[in-house]
Amino acid sequence: MTNMTYKTNPTSLNLPAGEAGLRRASRTNGTNPSYTSYPSYRSCPQKSPLILPHGGYRKLLSYQMASLIYDLTVIFCKKFLDPKSRTNDQMIQAGRSGVQNIAEGSQASGTSKKTELKLVGVARSSLEELLRDYEDFLRQRGLPLWNKDAPQVRAIRALSYRTDKTHRTYMTYMTNPETAANCLICLIHQTNYLLDKQLQRLEEDFVKNGGFTERLYKIRKNAREEG
Repeated sequence: MTNMTYKTNPTSLNLPAGEAGLRRASRTNGTNPSYTSYPSYRSCPQKSPLILPHGGYRKLLSYQMASLIYDLTVIFCKKFLDPKSRTNDQMIQAGRSGVQNIAEGSQASGTSKKTELKLVGVARSSLEELLRDYEDFLRQRGLPLWNKDAPQVRAIRALSYRTDKTHRTYMTYMTNPETAANCLICLIHQTNYLLDKQLQRLEEDFVKNGGFTERLYKIRKNAREEG
């Protein structure tokens, strides 16, 4: 049985490295995974210097991937877990938390970049919890965890570049517990990589530009000076 520990970085995920890889993904799905779209307000017109445009999370790669994971986790649990078990409930809730916190953070970003940063962090933690659940599922049943360079894993990663993908795109992997769990593990690693990059950009933006409090202070100061 092949077992290994994944790390959420471009090398371990076998994702395209550097700017060439980012441009490749951008050409295939119309969204730049360097996460220039991470400040979700960028998809909305700016109407106020105080409350920034916000929302637009449906265009985020991290949200799209987390949505796939949630849908497929519900299917996985129905197929392979006791619906009355605590693990069933925990896995579904972890999947839901991943996608919902990305959406909530994006919506809150207009008035609180700090809240967005916190909620995206919660999403990342939830998916890490779900990842461990899938790894535990394989280990406890004596099923192999696929190597990151296995042909099956490469095939799953390649599907992420499809612009028309839905949870149905991955249904061929949901026929037995080994392929289903390994498919979800691969998807979670890809999404965790996206969220790590998103968190990095959010942190850099918050440190550089501040948030609602700083904008309010600046606007009030300017108003007093002009008055």
